[in-house]
Amino acid sequence: MAETEQGTEDRADAWFHALADRTRRDILRRVLAGEHSVSTLAASYDMSFAAVQKHVAVLEKAGLLTKRRQGREALASGDVEAVRSVGAMLTELEALWRGRISRMDELFASDDPTTHTDKD
Repeated sequence: MAETEQGTEDRADAWFHALADRTRRDILRRVLAGEHSVSTLAASYDMSFAAVQKHVAVLEKAGLLTKRRQGREALASGDVEAVRSVGAMLTELEALWRGRISRMDELFASDDPTTHTDKD
């Protein structure tokens, strides 16, 4: 696999891993709507501050959000371009699978025994 292909696959793996968790998807929705401190985010969930920090770190590692420091606070913002890239990749995958399903439908239709007539 070429280096750029490997990088693309690694990025897709990180995106899917980050988005596989319900809490991380919710955090991403919140930070896409506006910048939030990690402590404010943590107050929204029934889990420890450290657990929320870990979720934020997974999203940050995947490139779906960025953090910056303001005094003692860590502020998180969603990366809209990264989310658009995820959407574009999912659209490509959808088109690929729709094409495959369409070809399978055509194959099944052409192999339908009710459409064959025996002239023996």
